[in-house]
Amino acid sequence: MRVAPKKHLGQHFLVDENILRVIDRLAELEEGDVVLEIGPGRGVLTRFLAERVAHVHAVELDRSLEGGLRDLQRTDVHWGDALALDLATLEPTPNKLVSNLPYNVATPIVVESLDRLPSVERWCVMVQREVADRFFAEPGSKAYGAVSVLLQLATERTGFHPVSREVFRPRPNVASALVAFRRTAPGIQPRVKRVVEASFAHRRKTLANSVALAGLATRDDAIVALGAIGRGAAVRAEELAPRDFLELADALA
Repeated sequence: MRVAPKKHLGQHFLVDENILRVIDRLAELEEGDVVLEIGPGRGVLTRFLAERVAHVHAVELDRSLEGGLRDLQRTDVHWGDALALDLATLEPTPNKLVSNLPYNVATPIVVESLDRLPSVERWCVMVQREVADRFFAEPGSKAYGAVSVLLQLATERTGFHPVSREVFRPRPNVASALVAFRRTAPGIQPRVKRVVEASFAHRRKTLANSVALAGLATRDDAIVALGAIGRGAAVRAEELAPRDFLELADALA
């Protein structure tokens, strides 16, 4: 039975299997890999992965898709919200996250996986092109933001591939891209994450004002901390490089 994609879940199912070869290359799939897939949908990517790796953990929220995810070799299907499940307890432990991510949760899933899934060393995810551009945006660019800083503090990009809208059903109204990256650091310390998120919370304000509005420090203390890392009181968050936020978090502490 064909299941209609649900717009409120951000579902856009893969229908063109040619893109799977690109995923295989960017994810650098190996026989011994244990892959976490979030949002398997009808299982097109799931089956492809299961034929090539040691094990697949597929996490799906929509129970109406159960029929298409039965009897998959070397695959465990976990039903529930990926942001609520304790994915760190999965056995065998996943070392890669390879997914056509649901549009409405793509960014939080990627950001949370940096800390919640320390075993994951490589990612290859399909996301909106706008989101993919944010992941590794340069300081000072319009796309640069909190997610850019957090990802670049813990990973480096290893691949990028624009994806045609025709590989999905329904055809999305936005462009998509595959982005691959590998871990370079264990994760983001909570205090650093708080400073990064507070700094970008009010993009039109100075960084000192944004930090003060978030309650992390007074404006005066934030200005002193910025001075300690060689920055002026009028600097905005998008002017700082990712590594600058590590120094700022230390100065604020």
